[in-house]
Amino acid sequence: MRRQEPTLEQKVSFLRLSASYPQTTRRVEAVETHMSWIFLTDDHAYKLKKPVHYPFLDFSTVEARHQDCREEVRLNRRLAPEVYLGTVPLGFTAGGKIQLEDGTKPVDWLVKMRRLPADRMLDQLIRAGTLQRNEVHEAALRLAKFYRACPAVDISGADNRKHFEREVRESRRELLEPSHGVSVSLVETLAKDLLAFLDCESEVLDDRVRDHRIVEGHGDLRPEHICLTAEPAVIDCLEFNRAFRIVDPVDELCFLSMECEFLGAPQVGPWFLDVYGEVSGDHPSPRLQAFYKGYRAFLRARLSIWHLADPDVQTPSKWRSKTQQYLALATNYAGRMATATVSDKDDAGGTEAL
Repeated sequence: MRRQEPTLEQKVSFLRLSASYPQTTRRVEAVETHMSWIFLTDDHAYKLKKPVHYPFLDFSTVEARHQDCREEVRLNRRLAPEVYLGTVPLGFTAGGKIQLEDGTKPVDWLVKMRRLPADRMLDQLIRAGTLQRNEVHEAALRLAKFYRACPAVDISGADNRKHFEREVRESRRELLEPSHGVSVSLVETLAKDLLAFLDCESEVLDDRVRDHRIVEGHGDLRPEHICLTAEPAVIDCLEFNRAFRIVDPVDELCFLSMECEFLGAPQVGPWFLDVYGEVSGDHPSPRLQAFYKGYRAFLRARLSIWHLADPDVQTPSKWRSKTQQYLALATNYAGRMATATVSDKDDAGGTEAL
């Protein structure tokens, strides 16, 4: 007789139990995200994909989730080879019981990772106020060497700029949804400033393409994804859509810099960018960095306000506050973008006059 496959709720209930794991663990901590459940044991972390289907991903079948698990391991081993241990099945035993890392017929698949110390994650160190510059050096070096080794992606300057324009317009559209209550003039001004940079400073972005700077990077480089242990690890690469990983390393590092500033540590981003510049010989202009940071803050404002559409949202005030904070950061960067542009042009004019 064909066994009935367990529901997501049954899988989660099973994985919450300490006795479900092949290695002894005192407790299991379960963390839910939009697309996954993560189960933290004493020594490991297991990620179970939800059977969700969005315009940008499809996890609706066991086969699709298995493929994504394999891809997550493959990609993340580029920057965290010691952490990503492999994919493991959740299956039935001969007696018809669910079993992790065994079973005759997998009913799902999980990514198995070595658990990292929470107090050594970059975001936690920033919040603790204890972070020193020397602590980020090895992680910055690993990232810089990773970017240097990445082959350039074949993309045109026009397509690169269209990507930014499309995302800015989509962020503007979402943020201006009347029910969100976000300032129309603020959003319109930011969108106008970012689009003006794409129009007036197109050569700055096209030079990045001509210089072969566009690569397949991490895709979601945030402080909570960087672990500053003796052997640093950069985890949670965005695995489900390659297009989201096609990026200028400076854009990705500016995203990290913006998120560190959001947490109250504006000094941290430049530490990473300095190491990147030393390794790569790539020293981007201040106006390009300001654009990338403003663009990323505008995008993060949009992603924050999206949470209000979640029927299970617990703290709408939290997401409204985060949206406003990101918009304030984006406004600050837009001001720096204008100042840097004027400053750079003035410097160029002065050079020509000598």
